[in-house]
Amino acid sequence: MADLTQTLLPTLRLTRIPDLDLGPGAIFPAYGGLSILNLPASLCGWLGAPDLPHPPLSLAGLDGLAEGARQVVVVLIDAVPLERFRSALDRSPASLRALEREGLFAPLTSVVPSTTTAALTTLWTGRSPAEHGQLGYELFLREYGVVANMLNHSPMSLDHQSGLLHRAGFVPETALPVPTLGSRLAAAGAEAHAFLPHAIRGSGLSRMHLTAARSHGYATPTDLWTGVRELVEVRAEHRRLIWVYYGEVDALSHRYGPGSEQAESELGAVLESFQRVFHAQLAAELRRQTLVVFLSDHGQIVTRKDPNFELKSHPALARRLHMQPTGENRLAYLFIRPGQVEAVAEYFSRTWPTAFRLLPSDHALDAGLFGPGPPAPFALDRLGDRVAISQGDAYLWWAPKENVLVGRHGGISPDEMIVPFLAARLG
Repeated sequence: MADLTQTLLPTLRLTRIPDLDLGPGAIFPAYGGLSILNLPASLCGWLGAPDLPHPPLSLAGLDGLAEGARQVVVVLIDAVPLERFRSALDRSPASLRALEREGLFAPLTSVVPSTTTAALTTLWTGRSPAEHGQLGYELFLREYGVVANMLNHSPMSLDHQSGLLHRAGFVPETALPVPTLGSRLAAAGAEAHAFLPHAIRGSGLSRMHLTAARSHGYATPTDLWTGVRELVEVRAEHRRLIWVYYGEVDALSHRYGPGSEQAESELGAVLESFQRVFHAQLAAELRRQTLVVFLSDHGQIVTRKDPNFELKSHPALARRLHMQPTGENRLAYLFIRPGQVEAVAEYFSRTWPTAFRLLPSDHALDAGLFGPGPPAPFALDRLGDRVAISQGDAYLWWAPKENVLVGRHGGISPDEMIVPFLAARLG
C-alpha cells in the first residue's frame, strides 16, 4: 500500500519545540500526529470509543485501511528502532513481508523520556507523560517520601521485591490521574484484552494500565500466538482490541547490545512465530476482519562502559545534590541543594563539556518536552530542578551496583526516539 519512511523521516528530523535546545542530532517528539501518543486516539476512532484530547495518527490511508475491522491486534515489541525492525522484516518469511507491501509502514517518534514506563502508560491512556506523570523508570514520589521503581512499584533500594508501595497506600489501579484506554473502550461497548508474559502479568505497572481490560499470560512466542489466535477465533459480539506486549528483545538488548545476535535473533523469532502460529492458521474471513499493528515503544543505543559517567567517581557533584538522580540514565532528573544550581551547571560544563544538556525542569515541562496537555499535579515534583539530557552515548550511572548495561534508552537520539509502525489487514 504505502511506505511513508522517506516522506516522513525528514519531517521527524526537522520537528522542533520552540525555546528548547536539545543538542545536535536530537529527535524531538512529534506529538502533533506522528508519535506513539497519537495511536490511542486512532484506536478509539476505529473501535467506536469517544475521542481523546490529542489528535489521531496523521498517516495518509491509515483510516481507510482500518475501516470495517472488527478486531485490532496491536503488537508492541519493546526496544526496537526503526531500521532494526525493517531489517528483521527483510529476513522474515515472504508472507510476512507481504504484509509490509500491502499495508502501511511509517516511522513515528516515541515520547520523552523514551522509556517503557512513560511510553506504555501513554499508549494505555492516550495522554502525554506530562499528563499521566509516569516520567521515568525511577521517580521521586513526594507524596510517599520514596524514590520508586515504576515498573514493579517498590522502593529502588528494595526493587527486587515487587509491589511494596502498596504498604504506603499506593494503589496501582487508581494511581493515574487520567482514565485508561480499557475504561474508554468498555464504556463504548468494546472489548480490551492484553497478552503479557506471566512474570509481569500482575505487576504494578500492568495493574495500573489494564483497568477494564482482561489480561492473558504467556510463556513463549508459540504460547503467545496460539492464545491470540484462539481469542481472535472467538466470535466477537463487539469490536475488540487485542494488545500484545513482547519484552525479551529489550532485555537482551540491555544485556548484549541492541545490535547483538541475541537481540536480533529474538526479534526474528517472535515475527516468525507470529506468521507460522497465528497468521498462517487463521481463517480467511477472520483475516479480512482483523487489522494488525506492529510498533515499538522506544529504541536503544549501544553505550560504552566508562567510569567517568558513574556518579561515584564525582563526589563533588554528589554532595551538591539532595539525593541521587532519578529518571533515566540517559535523561536524568537532578534534585539540587539550595544555592548549588550554578555550581552543578559549572561542574557538568567542565567535566562533560559535550556530553549533557542541562535544562530547568519547569521550563522543559512548560515548553512541552514531556508532551501537550495540562501536567499532572505532581509532575514537576518528579522532575526535580534540572533535566540532564545525554548527548552521543553519554549517560549517568548512580545505582549502588555494577554497571552491566550495554544497551540503554530514555534519551533523544534517533535510535532511541524513532520507532517503526506497520499496519495491515491480514487478508
